[in-house]
Amino acid sequence: MEFSRKFCKNQSTNYPAFSYFSHVKKSKETGLDFVIDKLTNSIENILTGDSFATDISILKRSDLNTVSRKNKWQFNWTEEFDQPERDVYKLTIVNNSTIIQGLISLEVKSDHVYMHLVESAPFNKGKTKVYSGVPGNLVAFACKLSFQRGHEGNVSFLSKTQLVAHYEKTLGALHFGGRVMIIETKAALKLINKYFQSQ
Repeated sequence: MEFSRKFCKNQSTNYPAFSYFSHVKKSKETGLDFVIDKLTNSIENILTGDSFATDISILKRSDLNTVSRKNKWQFNWTEEFDQPERDVYKLTIVNNSTIIQGLISLEVKSDHVYMHLVESAPFNKGKTKVYSGVPGNLVAFACKLSFQRGHEGNVSFLSKTQLVAHYEKTLGALHFGGRVMIIETKAALKLINKYFQSQ
């Protein structure tokens, strides 16, 4: 049964996916507002066009000082790191693990992976950004993790209202209703093949 169909069933069927909606109501999450600047097969230097292979690994507590608001990161990643049901992953360039290019917070649910936060490093935002492709790389990893956990690549997240169409176009995400977005198997495979084809 496809992920979106589970959401479309009556709540009385007690599909685990419906725990997602109660979570949204309780947390009052504002929705993600990352922009998919480019879908690359790694990340690309804006000035030179050179591609750099990437690694994604669990964020360590020792990394938290470098991803703080005083270092111009938008979100409170220490607070996110301390949420027991979530895992925060960092994107780095191969052989350069000390510089974090972006972060993603994920929660593995009973039938999908939920994206809580996605953020590019401050130097990868705006007109002076150094690398493109960071957000796409992180979302592709969420899809890959979903497959690894037996959830067929299914990923969900809340979007800012003005970015719903953007995520439909760039990620192939489905707009379930309200601000709920779902990436199903077919779209997930496209992202994974783009970023992790050689792995």
